[in-house]
Amino acid sequence: MLAQNTTPSSIVRHLDQYVIGQDEAKKVLAVAVYSHYKKISGSLKNDEGIAKSNVLIIGSSGTGKTLLCETLSKMLGVPFVTADATSLAQTKYVGEEIEAILQRLVEQADGDIGKAQAGIVFIDEIDKLKTAEGQTRAVSGESVQHALLKIMEGFPVKLKNNLYIDTSNILFICGGAFIGLDKIRAKTQSFGFFATTSDDDQNILDRLNNRIKPTDLFEFGLIPEFTGRLPIIANFQELTRNMLVRIMTEPRNSIYKQYVEIFKSEGVELSIGPRVFEQISELAVEYKTGARSLRGIFEELMTPILYAVPDDPTIQRVVITSLFEEPSLIKGPSAAPA
Repeated sequence: MLAQNTTPSSIVRHLDQYVIGQDEAKKVLAVAVYSHYKKISGSLKNDEGIAKSNVLIIGSSGTGKTLLCETLSKMLGVPFVTADATSLAQTKYVGEEIEAILQRLVEQADGDIGKAQAGIVFIDEIDKLKTAEGQTRAVSGESVQHALLKIMEGFPVKLKNNLYIDTSNILFICGGAFIGLDKIRAKTQSFGFFATTSDDDQNILDRLNNRIKPTDLFEFGLIPEFTGRLPIIANFQELTRNMLVRIMTEPRNSIYKQYVEIFKSEGVELSIGPRVFEQISELAVEYKTGARSLRGIFEELMTPILYAVPDDPTIQRVVITSLFEEPSLIKGPSAAPA
């Protein structure tokens, strides 16, 4: 799981190749993962008092929460599954749904229970489980929070064929947008009883003030017991237009690099101007879905071009300078654009 030369900083460097921005969140997750797998690998001499620290990720839809967790699991070589808290809240049989999540983890581990017990489970939209006034526990997200408590802390769960999986060493990462949490934090932002006498002290105070506190999550609607199982909190920032452009072009598996390779396999050079990526990012911002809509817009641009190119072997280069102009299909070194 952890190679001998793996450190939190090397984890961040790996993440940087696939995930744009979110520098602070990357550091938080890297340290959490490093500490977790150090503990379960048995490399610590006195680890009896070290409890598992599951992680809470707070960030809007499309900011890269799932991608970051999936990239981490691939780097570590551990099985990874995602689940939707909304689905858990909508079923009468929460226990069976939880068992199904763990069953999928075993399947991702090719049936190896031992490997599955060191996997990662990402539960998204956890903020949808918040309690609300006027709801009974039976129909509220509170009942789901209670159902998740045992497995997040560590509990043997019976699966198919009378197999049991121990969740003690499974790392649970929960994510959500937590819309409205900023208003709660605004009311509890300042620690007035801290005196500052130097720049260093002020930096510490600023860091404490910026930290999302358990009491903020209580007021939002998570029960104290559930919040206590998520001691590590990573805060994802909103994606800027510049970050959206970088997401399309910089990662090793970026959509632009993928299409460059696709066109190269047809013997065609693909060239897309910077303005095109800026225009796509502006549309994505309007859609308010973060990076989720980037692929759809980009592929819509590529579809008619890639439909035509394989049928015309004379095309050697495709040049796109604007999302709102027809692309130039260059046929041969001296041919005029078509």
